[in-house]
Amino acid sequence: MKKTVSIAFLIFSFFYGSALAQQPVLKALDGDKMIPGLTEIMDPEVTIIQPGIKDSDAPSDAIILFGGSDINSEWTDNKGAPSKWIVKDGSLVCVKGSGVIKTKRKFSNFQLHIEWKTPSEVSGDGQGRGNSGIFMQELYELQVLDSYNNRTYRHGQAGSFYKQFAPLVNVSRKPGEWQTYDVIYTAPTFNNDTTTFFTPPRVTVLHNGVLVQNNVSLRGPTVYVGIPEYFIKKHGAGSLVLQDHGNPVAYRNIWMREL
Repeated sequence: MKKTVSIAFLIFSFFYGSALAQQPVLKALDGDKMIPGLTEIMDPEVTIIQPGIKDSDAPSDAIILFGGSDINSEWTDNKGAPSKWIVKDGSLVCVKGSGVIKTKRKFSNFQLHIEWKTPSEVSGDGQGRGNSGIFMQELYELQVLDSYNNRTYRHGQAGSFYKQFAPLVNVSRKPGEWQTYDVIYTAPTFNNDTTTFFTPPRVTVLHNGVLVQNNVSLRGPTVYVGIPEYFIKKHGAGSLVLQDHGNPVAYRNIWMREL
């Protein structure tokens, strides 16, 4: 019995040694039994942050990427110049032909909250209706689309990772109503040859509070034609990008927590 407990203690110490090293000296055994204190880690204490008043509000450690008025402090166009997107009624609105906008800051692993709405006046159908997109690390697109009574290919509708993963369900609100994405993104890591993922990017998405992407593992960067491939040039942190697809899609309350 004592031998078995000793092996268990060694395994525990191997995996949790760094945490145990910060604890007072603990008695590992009480006769032939492990004691509760062995697994009760006190230090370092968990960091305290203040949550928002509402679930959609930014917590105290968040980076505010758009709060309703200023675009130029956090965003540029694709060439680093001031964006031609406009701020209207506290929202950031895409201007047709102005191109993408991207954050000046670059990110790897993060929690993202972003709210968006498609035009209330419906124009077009399929991919031509309220189309935009949110790119993680400038490469991996979470689709924005008016998918309310709007038939299109399943892995191209709102909540999809474009042409890779369809959403688990369609929870789109009516055109002109605000919608939310809450995203947990884990950046890829790469093999030593720098051309293949060691671990691919993984993403969880809630659309209007409903789980639509459950820790999916992306095949590769978003492409319009062909199949996304695992083979990719090694890259590091990247900007968050909002797509200009010719429709006046609006965004607001954009914040991010680096993980």
